[in-house]
Amino acid sequence: QFLMANKLDTAMWISRLFTVYCSALFVLPLLGLHEAASFYQRALLANALTSALRLHQRLPHFQLSRAFLAQALLEDSCHYLLYSLIFVNSYPVTMSIFPVLLFSLLHAATYTKKVLDARSSNSLPFLRNLLEKLNANQQNILKFIACNEIFLMPATVFMLFSGQGSLLQPFIYYRFLTLRYSSRRNPYCRTLFTELRIVVEHLIMKPSCPVFVRRLCLSGISFISRLAPTVA
Repeated sequence: QFLMANKLDTAMWISRLFTVYCSALFVLPLLGLHEAASFYQRALLANALTSALRLHQRLPHFQLSRAFLAQALLEDSCHYLLYSLIFVNSYPVTMSIFPVLLFSLLHAATYTKKVLDARSSNSLPFLRNLLEKLNANQQNILKFIACNEIFLMPATVFMLFSGQGSLLQPFIYYRFLTLRYSSRRNPYCRTLFTELRIVVEHLIMKPSCPVFVRRLCLSGISFISRLAPTVA
């Protein structure tokens, strides 16, 4: 009754579980490397479906207007719909599947707990314990996802020069990264950029750091800071 009363949430729960399943079989290619590539695409397509459903839930009345598009781009679900479309037809990159896997796992775990609560307050204690441990590590998981989002930017450039990526991919991914940096719901990308800057500045200001390395890093920090969008 609980699942039928919340059909859209249940559909997203199932698609997230399927995303976790496909992502796991890509990261751990138990069925062979050829099959792993197909699971990579399935995971991203399932994530695109989940993101589209979530976006529909947040903005149920679609309008073909600039205002609606601007509002949609503020939603994290729109960000990851774009993310899935960026990588679904690209060369499989293990780093790119982790945000999809971990976000799906976190959201699926939250809804699984609701399903267990609807069934019985004491049902499946072992599973409940696993879900509690996952929830306790949520902050570290979100930081790890943000780290993946950031370091995928140079990875897309490297893929371009190695012949495994398209010319447009780095530019589209840069747009995705600016959306993540400006996210209202998830500040971890912005926070991690700040933390990385502090760590790098601390290291290069040590007397043992060569002058040319310090200048190179400061130039890089200045360049990245200019590219960062203004956050309200």
